[in-house]
Formats: sequence, C-alpha cells, structure tokens
Amino acid sequence: MLLEPPPKLVGEKRLTFHDLDWQAFKQIQHLLSERTRARFTYDNGILEITMSLEGHERSARLIELFIRVLVVEMGLKLKTMGSTTLDREDLLKSAEPDNGYYIQNYALVADREVNLNVDPAPDLIVEVDITHTDLNKNALYASLGVPEFWRFNGRAWQILQLVDDGAYVECDRSPTFPFLEKTDLYQFLETALRDEVTAEVNLRQWVRQKIQV
Repeated sequence: MLLEPPPKLVGEKRLTFHDLDWQAFKQIQHLLSERTRARFTYDNGILEITMSLEGHERSARLIELFIRVLVVEMGLKLKTMGSTTLDREDLLKSAEPDNGYYIQNYALVADREVNLNVDPAPDLIVEVDITHTDLNKNALYASLGVPEFWRFNGRAWQILQLVDDGAYVECDRSPTFPFLEKTDLYQFLETALRDEVTAEVNLRQWVRQKIQV
C-alpha cells in the first residue's frame, strides 16, 4: 500500500518575466501597483510578481509580531519598513520583502525617508516563500548588503548572516537576538496558529525571563 504524499504547500501565486530592462520593470510595477496588492522583485532582467495567499500572509504577520515582541521586551529601537520597495538601479536589483527592519542602524534613518544610495540596507529582512521561487533571493539581498536575512518556507526557518566575502552563511542563532533559537520561533508559530493572544503573552513572559538571566 502506497502512502499519499503530504499536501503541497501553496502560499503565493507567482508570475515571472525575463529579459526586462529597468525601465520596463518600473513601468509594469507602476501600472500594477495601482491595481493590485502584488509585490515585485527584480534581479538583473528577471521580474517576479507575487500575490500572497492566506498561508503566506498569516506566517508573515505572525513573524512580524514575533520580532516586535522581541524588540520591545529587549528595550531596543525599531524602524519598520514593511514591504517598502528597496531599489538599487545601479545594481539592477529591487525587492519588496515581507518585512524589513532597522534595529542596529535605527539612529541613522529614524527621522527621515531611507535612500539606499546613501543609507545602509535594513538590518533584518524577512521573506516568506512557501511556493517555489525561481529567484536567488540569497544572492539578491546579499548584493543589497542586508546583514541578516530570515527565510521561512512554511515548515523550516533559515537564519542567514552576511559575512565578509559578501555571501550568506546559515546560523543556528540570530545575530540580532543571540539568545533566540529556531525552536523558539517554531513554538511561537505552533501556539499562534491555535491562539495568537496566548502565543504573544507566552512569548513576552519567555523573553523577560531570558533577559533577566
């Protein structure tokens, strides 16, 4: 008797275009941004348009809550960028992540609009990619100079840290939140999928215990 394979996770609908120059990409982005809630990622001629489904949005919002609780309870400062477009025309790269944050470099951009031509990239970027993406997002965000990149595919969480050679290495712990382990996020998500309020209360209590040690 053969076992049925597990259901394939679907969190996004994607449409990909190839061989687009920067001007064509920006025209499509401008046209569709006014009519849809799509997000746009562009990497050297390849444009991926993403429409998020419920599984994607819920995971992204819960991870956003997770990060905010950590920042607040640790007494850190935070500038949330959300899905703000991160444009670097000189690199032919543009991204609209699920969430971006300035934490370590908060003071540099706290009171003004970010300009990536002169300002550092966000300290932490989060992407939920449940449905397969053809783009090499590790290389994309590394080229933008993002120091820490979290990826979640609906099952597994990657913590990626930018190193001196300009590439990411996977870490067991977050450079921004060094007491945090992957199992802590998994526990939070497991609880939150049943009861978001209880998950937040439990997380706050847990962080307070950690920082008092």
